[in-house]
This record gives sequence, structure tokens and C-alpha cells, in this order.
Amino acid sequence: MRFWNLRVVFYNYLQSNTFNFYLCSVFKPNLMSAANLEDYRKVTTHRLFEMKQRGEKISMLTAYDYTMANILDLSGIDVILVGDSASNVMAGNITTLPMTLDQMIYHGTSVVKGVKRALVVVDMPFGTYQGNSKEALACAIRIMKETGADCLKLEGGEEIIESVTRILSAGIPVMGHLGLTPQSINKFGTYNVRAREEVEANKLVADAHLLEEAGCFGITLEKIPAALGTKVAKELKIPIIGIGAGGGVDGQVLVVHDMMGMTSKGFSPRFLRRYSDLNSIMTNACQQYIKDVKSCDFPNEAEQY
Repeated sequence: MRFWNLRVVFYNYLQSNTFNFYLCSVFKPNLMSAANLEDYRKVTTHRLFEMKQRGEKISMLTAYDYTMANILDLSGIDVILVGDSASNVMAGNITTLPMTLDQMIYHGTSVVKGVKRALVVVDMPFGTYQGNSKEALACAIRIMKETGADCLKLEGGEEIIESVTRILSAGIPVMGHLGLTPQSINKFGTYNVRAREEVEANKLVADAHLLEEAGCFGITLEKIPAALGTKVAKELKIPIIGIGAGGGVDGQVLVVHDMMGMTSKGFSPRFLRRYSDLNSIMTNACQQYIKDVKSCDFPNEAEQY
């Protein structure tokens, strides 16, 4: 009986504000988005659904390597996208099409190692899911097994629904991607805003419903009119993440190299907000290093063994 009473006392302590305050102090809440225990739980697809239900916006950024992923995760980001945009910002390609399955697995594996809390989404690269749903499933399984990621993202609607359905049937969570789909850039011929016309807008809405009915846990909408983004977010129960889709969607995503100001200032789409100027900061640091080396200022006495 005495042991049982001790258990009751300990249980009550676990539920107390004192214990919660202790946990928050230990885990340094300033590193997370808010000082409460909810922030330390692993983000899952279900948690994203819960966030939409209570009106909490979802934050999402790209990452392609361990170091950046770790920084983003400690900052409290909800979702990290291992995007095929690595083709542009990491490999220097003009489009995302050259990215291979092996390359996406490499980047995905690196990112997962640096993440404890955020949901990690990996883009399926061009050519791995279009046209052959059996091959799509094989590629999806390989990404999940080799990277340890939480879920995958595929571009397109009705055209790829067979692949989406087959991947979902294996228990792999899928995020859709509609609007401007960079893997189809050769078909569009331009990166202009999509779905301005009624026919294309109606198809986008229909595709969004189709993806939700198939079982997708969320959809990314890229570069479409804000009013259309709001309409989709209101009609669907699953979270809608926007990049250039207005403020009426359930969350936002940006390429981290763009928002950190690492990429060229010549790339300035309307939806991009730069939160830093790392390009200038890093350039200045490198130039100072070069100066110090050539002037024999580095290393000084304190920096030698």
C-alpha cells in the first residue's frame, strides 16, 4: 500500500506545473518555437493535421545536408523538405530534372542524421514515379529504407494518381505538389504564376481533392494566385503548404538558401523574403581570412601548438 501511495504522489508530480517548469528549464526552450512540452514532441503527419485544426501555421524549409538540417531542427522548424531543388542550389543545375534517385537518397540520409524533432519530407526525383506505378513504389521504398525519412513528396495530380495510390498502399505517407511543378518545366516553358485561367484553376482544385481522397497527408501549392490557395485550404481538411500561394494557406515553405540570402540577389520572386544576407557575410569573412593568411596574421601565437 505504501508503494502504491508513492506511485500516486510521483504521478501527481509528473502532472504538476513544477515538473513542467523543470523540463522546460532543462531543455532550453529558447532553442524551440515556444516554451512548452508540445514543442519537444516529434512532428508527425498527424500533428500537422492537428495544427491545421487549431489554426496554427506550419513552418517548412529545405535542407540538403547534416549541418543545415541540425540548425533548422534546433530552431524549431516544423517540417524539413529535402527538395530536388538541391539540383539548383547544391549542384548548380538550371532545372531540377538532373537529380537522380541516388543523389536524393544521399541528401536525405544526411538531413535525417541532423534531425530529432522536425518532420522530414524527401522529394521523389523526376523519372522515378511518372508512368510506372510499380517502379514508383520500388523507388519510394528504397528512399524510405535508406534515408530513414518520414514521408515523400510527388509533383502532379490525376496524371500520377496511380503511383500515389500504390505508394500509399505500402504505408508510406505522401505529400502532393500542385501549381507550378518544376519537374514539368519543359512542358510549361516558363516559371510564371500558374492557374490564373479558370480551366487550369478548376483542374488544380479537382486534383487537390483527388490527392486528399487518395490519402495524401498534405499538399504543397507553388506559385498560384492567393485567392486560389485560400480556396483550396478551406475546402480540404489536410494541411496546405504554400510557396507563392498567399497567406490563406496552412503553412509556408521556402528554399533555405534563398531566405538566408545565400543565392544571387538577381533571383527575387515576389514570394521570397530574405531574412539574412549570408552571401555578403560569408564573402566578407572569406576576404578577411585571405587577408590574414597573406599578411601572416593567421595563425597567431595563440592559434598554434
